[in-house]
Amino acid sequence: MSETPTPQQVRRALARAERGAALDPAEAAVLLAASGPDLERLTAAAAKVRDAGLAAAGRPGVVTYSPKVFIPVTRLCRDRCHYCTFVTTPGHLERAGESMFLSPDEILEIARGGAELGCLEALFTLGDRPEDRWPEARAWLDEQGYDSTLAYVRAMAVRVLEETGLLPHLNPGVMSWEEMNRLKAVSPSMGMMLETTSARLHETRGEAHFGSPDKDPAVRLRVLEDAGRLSVPFTTGLLVGIGETLAERAETIFALRATSRAYGAVQEVIVQNFRAKPDTAMRHTGDLDLDEYRAAIAVTRLVLGPKARIQAPPNLVDLEECRALLGAGVDDWGGVSPLTPDHVNPERPWPSLDRLRAITEQCGLDLAPRLTVHPEYVVASLSGGTPWIDPRLHQHVAALALLDGPRAGLARPGVRPSGLPWQEPDGGFAAAGPGTGRTDLHTAVDTEGRTADRRGDFASVYGDWDAVREAAGSTGAPAVLHAEGREALAAAEADPGGLSDEHALTLMTAEGDLLDQVCRLADDLRREVVGDEVTYVVNRNINFTNVCYVGCRFCAFAQRRSDADAYSLSLDEVADRAAEAWDLGATEVCMQGGIDPELPATAYFDLAAAVRQRVPGMHVHAFSPMEVVNGTARTGLSIEDFLIKAREAGLGSLPGTAAEILDDEVRWVLTKGKLPTRTWVEIVSTAHRVGIPTTSTMMYGHVDHPRHWVGHLRVLSRIQDETGGFTEFVPLPFVHTSAPIYLAGVARPGPTLRDNLAVHAMARILLHGRIHNIQTSWVKLGTDGTRAMLNAGANDLGGTLMEETISRMAGSEHGSAKTVAELVEIGAGIGRPVRERTTLYDAVRRDPEPANG
Repeated sequence: MSETPTPQQVRRALARAERGAALDPAEAAVLLAASGPDLERLTAAAAKVRDAGLAAAGRPGVVTYSPKVFIPVTRLCRDRCHYCTFVTTPGHLERAGESMFLSPDEILEIARGGAELGCLEALFTLGDRPEDRWPEARAWLDEQGYDSTLAYVRAMAVRVLEETGLLPHLNPGVMSWEEMNRLKAVSPSMGMMLETTSARLHETRGEAHFGSPDKDPAVRLRVLEDAGRLSVPFTTGLLVGIGETLAERAETIFALRATSRAYGAVQEVIVQNFRAKPDTAMRHTGDLDLDEYRAAIAVTRLVLGPKARIQAPPNLVDLEECRALLGAGVDDWGGVSPLTPDHVNPERPWPSLDRLRAITEQCGLDLAPRLTVHPEYVVASLSGGTPWIDPRLHQHVAALALLDGPRAGLARPGVRPSGLPWQEPDGGFAAAGPGTGRTDLHTAVDTEGRTADRRGDFASVYGDWDAVREAAGSTGAPAVLHAEGREALAAAEADPGGLSDEHALTLMTAEGDLLDQVCRLADDLRREVVGDEVTYVVNRNINFTNVCYVGCRFCAFAQRRSDADAYSLSLDEVADRAAEAWDLGATEVCMQGGIDPELPATAYFDLAAAVRQRVPGMHVHAFSPMEVVNGTARTGLSIEDFLIKAREAGLGSLPGTAAEILDDEVRWVLTKGKLPTRTWVEIVSTAHRVGIPTTSTMMYGHVDHPRHWVGHLRVLSRIQDETGGFTEFVPLPFVHTSAPIYLAGVARPGPTLRDNLAVHAMARILLHGRIHNIQTSWVKLGTDGTRAMLNAGANDLGGTLMEETISRMAGSEHGSAKTVAELVEIGAGIGRPVRERTTLYDAVRRDPEPANG
């Protein structure tokens, strides 16, 4: 599309906007060029959408702002944006007699001054990872005892909460999933401008973002997605006028919409106009024209819709021009400070609140203060819905917010913050829900085709299903044969563990006689490596809580704390179940639970210790990598230190669950809030390094394809080559019956028999020489299916389980426990001997000595 659309193009797009029709990127780009009478019609349509959204939210005509102080933690940065005057160098700071970072006393002085003036937000702004570029920044952090800038920010956020009561809003730039997970506990909201999705501005010498690694659009979009997956209320936006085309501007708006719809975590979108600054590479670039700015605001409002909160900074235009911004659909002024300047734009002072209020009221709107986190997220969190706000911050937020009425979630009029302790939630392992420790749910289906026993926040927790379907469609077409089967099979016979990806994909998609030959080869390799014995472990699954707020789209197990079927076991109940299992002959308990934000920080250590103390000989196989991440976030420990402490408490091994498919393209369709591939790899690798063995798993048959299965097995192979810590591989067929992603029409109804045979057989082949034990799941496959897998390379039946909740609630039809006799019969049916083993595949010893070290 030309950058100068014709009047006819503008008017056609404008007519669609006025009718409320959904715009596409091309139409949005056309409207971004609107001017004159067309612009007036465009802004009027946008303002109408804004007004409808405020009315639907229960606060018609209310424009918000956040009374804040601006805390510039450090002006050092590893990026080199061509328009920035905030960033400086260590040399400049030294010549000015300033430190590399604000000291704790300086940060608290700013925060206390703001609290005295009625501010409610402490905006932490800083450059991206300055220690990666500047040795002086690293030296300062080392001297203060912090291993990173973000660790210092976290500590200072706690100080501000405890000593002033201001709510931190953290803007530290690009963060990893793990870093954001740790910072969520100290900050009700966070932010990072997307700015633009134009890769051209990042990759081309002389353009605005060239030489700035953190301005790569793909990196910044990943941050927005991670914030959504972690349920972090997130402020983002676009920077207009930095050299992007109208088409690129439209693409940025649609990228923001996609992320917002998928996860619901985008609490506001800032539309910020470029202002040229002296002494920058872009000092000769003209400021964004007001009409072009109005068009950008209006199009953003129309594309994002009535529920979006659209912000424009009131200090980056003349005060009278704020009327035009309101007329284009703005409903939030962002942070306004009575104390500190806008350190990013110091030449543009904040307007006084009295004058801003007068302008707002002259436009027929009211001005009301809000917290750093927008009211919808406050209400949802404090009422027991999706935990947008960490429970450790609930008392800080509740002390400042209106808790009922039409303006619930906004700031309480006249409130003054005061310091409150930052600590773990009260309580501990108090039972939730019926307190029975187990549920017996049925899969009655309601008129919408979803299970009637679904979690209470079903309608909101999984994101926008249309966006999920679109993402699922991008995972790729089913794999096809890439070579002759005979050639691939010969390569597998010659060097099974060294098979190429092309040959592996050929055999993974095999059918008919070729599949039979693949299964025979796998069975021969199984016999060569582990013999004919089929092994099992006598164990009990203890799902100690089903309270979970992650929102995995395949899971029918999770409940909110307030749901009738929610439960949490006490430590005594967990220990009692372990003792009962020991008395019945078990040598292992497998403990996993939901990600409950109200678990105590020491919960996982306490659970392991409770079993260890009651039953010293019991092996504790517990805590998925997702639970390890939750534990590190709650304790502040590194992954390594957390695992060492868990081992000392009694942990013997880690289940390698939460793996699903180790491909982020697929994981982001399957899950919301779950750890990315790199984190799963880091956790299991670290566990192996500190002497904790793990299993490995793969859940397949949903929105994945055979190429993902091959890729997953390659990841496991690389880890095993480096650490040798996997005891077994467990293929887990997707159970679709009650899975939300299936009920929403996104996922397939689980794998076929062909898929199951191919996955088990190819796991044996590709993992040959690395992982000796391939387990098959009788829970998911039943007796006949299990026997088929045992003839296709598998050698282990897993556990007797005694109690298994997760698969049962997902709709498994094959029971939740097996007796030893039943397992022996599975092997006998195909002429194979069956032997009991320990968790680590040793011979069983029943003595009082601890089995887990």
